[in-house]
Amino acid sequence: MRTRTRAGAAATLVAATVMAIGCGGGGSPTTPSGGSGGSGSGGGTTVTITIGSNGAVSPQTVTVPQGGRVTFVNNDSRAHDMASDPHPGHEDCPALNQVGFLNPGQSRTSGNLTTVRTCGFHDHNLPTVAALQGRITVTAQ
Repeated sequence: MRTRTRAGAAATLVAATVMAIGCGGGGSPTTPSGGSGGSGSGGGTTVTITIGSNGAVSPQTVTVPQGGRVTFVNNDSRAHDMASDPHPGHEDCPALNQVGFLNPGQSRTSGNLTTVRTCGFHDHNLPTVAALQGRITVTAQ
C-alpha cells in the first residue's frame, strides 16, 4: 500500500509541474510579443501607467528612453481599450496599439517605442474622456 501511495504522489507531482510550466510561460498579457530590443539602452526600460479604480490614468505624462516600452495596468472595475492618438486612426505611436483591450485586473506592455517624439494615448471606446488620456515622450539615448 505504501508503494502505491508514493507512486500516486509522484504522478500528482509530475502532473502539477507540467501544468505549471505550461501555464506560466511567455504568453501572458504582460509580455509583449515581437519587436526588437530597440536602439541604445532604452530597450530594457519599461514605465508603468495605471488605470485606477477612479477610471483615470496615472501618471498622465511619462518619459521613456528610445526603445523603451510602456505597461498599462487596469485597476478599474471596467474594461479599457488603450490606443495611440489620434482617434480613430491611432497612428502616432503604433507600438502603443499592442496594449489594446484590458479587462479589469489585466496589464499589457506596448511594443518598443523607437521614434523620438511625443505621442498621446486614450481609451478607444471613451476617446473624449480626459481622465483616460495622456502623453508619452520618447527621448533620444
